[in-house]
Amino acid sequence: MNNKIENPKTEVPETTKLNDRDYLNGILESLKNMSNNFSIALNECSNEVMYKEVFQMFKETKDMARTAYNIMFQNGWYALEQAEEQKITSKQNDCSMKMQQL
Repeated sequence: MNNKIENPKTEVPETTKLNDRDYLNGILESLKNMSNNFSIALNECSNEVMYKEVFQMFKETKDMARTAYNIMFQNGWYALEQAEEQKITSKQNDCSMKMQQL
């Protein structure tokens, strides 16, 4: 059973030189790291004006990461695995139990 969700791959040269996939992968990784750091900064903002500015940068960074991800997925450079219904139900039950404990 094939449970992968993916698009046909856009072929790129497999050489020692960077290609479009390599560049986009680096951009996506950087954007993920930036948004993680913005998240930490948001937790530590002591000023409402600063919080709003950092939040806007956080949102823009997340939007750019989503765009980069979509481009990679469309080109077949990013594949997803379809979760089995049993695994989804199990995770939902785990989360429900943790929420009740809170």
